[in-house]
Amino acid sequence: QVQLVESGGGLVQRGGSLRLSCAASGFAFKYYAMGWFRQAPGKEREGLSCISASDGIAYYSDSVTGRFTMSRDNAKNTVYLQIHSLQPEDTAVYYCAAARDLRYIFNSAEYDYWGQGTQVTVSS
Repeated sequence: QVQLVESGGGLVQRGGSLRLSCAASGFAFKYYAMGWFRQAPGKEREGLSCISASDGIAYYSDSVTGRFTMSRDNAKNTVYLQIHSLQPEDTAVYYCAAARDLRYIFNSAEYDYWGQGTQVTVSS
């Protein structure tokens, strides 16, 4: 019923750009804050960005500020993550998630729904 489907990942050269999408269905999308996370092999899941439901303001982790831009389109039930200046250390599976009630934006436990992820691989 509830689905979050990420797309847009792939293999990209260092310094390149990528636009990830997350299509949502089965819940009241516009009332949910949306987040992007990633997990690299052998590392913890890392919160990247979160965009609010109420005013559409995006917030970013220190590690990605200046390179990543999150946006949402409520008419399409879709959120996006535009990534620039990709580096090999950005290689990870990228996940989108939805939270109806959120206090700490990068606390994974507070998100209600998760997608399956999309692989981003950055080559040198």
